[in-house]
Amino acid sequence: MADLIVVDRDGVEHKVEGKVGVSVMETLRELDWGVAAICGGMCSCATCHIYVDDAWLGKLPAPQPDEKELLQELSGYQPNSRLSCQVQLEESVSGLRVSIAPDE
Repeated sequence: MADLIVVDRDGVEHKVEGKVGVSVMETLRELDWGVAAICGGMCSCATCHIYVDDAWLGKLPAPQPDEKELLQELSGYQPNSRLSCQVQLEESVSGLRVSIAPDE
């Protein structure tokens, strides 16, 4: 297991246990206040949009071009935007802090 620190859309911080080897999206979509993840992790809908805490950005692989392109089309895009379906939960990122982006 790997811990996630998740700030929901109401600004409430939660500590969540996630399963190593799956995407962050898979953990977040199981929560009542998590992400919709409509496309199921296919990097095609952006309903799993999150903001990664700046302290963690350099510890994650850079977004692939298709993810970056999709994110840049969002009105809520920020330099720390990611699609949670594209971020793998590994022991090395236990403690990762993310905020769920507003619905678009």
